[in-house]
Amino acid sequence: MESLELKASQYTPQVSFNAESNVLELKGECYPENIAEFSDPLFSWLEEYLSLLGNQAVIVNVELNYFNSSTSKMLLNFFERLETEVTDNAKNISVNWIYDSENDSAEEYGEEFQEDLESLSFNLVTK
Repeated sequence: MESLELKASQYTPQVSFNAESNVLELKGECYPENIAEFSDPLFSWLEEYLSLLGNQAVIVNVELNYFNSSTSKMLLNFFERLETEVTDNAKNISVNWIYDSENDSAEEYGEEFQEDLESLSFNLVTK
């Protein structure tokens, strides 16, 4: 399967979904005018990737300095989709929520996501 690589833009983060290394990364800022236009290709890729995934461990690194409310909803859907794989198909997936120690709002969002997810390994990582 091909990896998904998208360069960061003024409004969207760098996306590096590597199917070979099983490391999925979002890094930067995310506040696109049309969240579906940004997220639909990510979710399409994710669905195919998860359908082909065996028992390999998957690491998801999310390092977003800033994002808007529509991105927050997209992230929750993303994390819930990963959690479904963990609970229904016993996949080994862990998320690292990476944030700057001085960015209190990023830390709080990470804590909120962590509280919402029961089965998905969700780690808060200070940089």
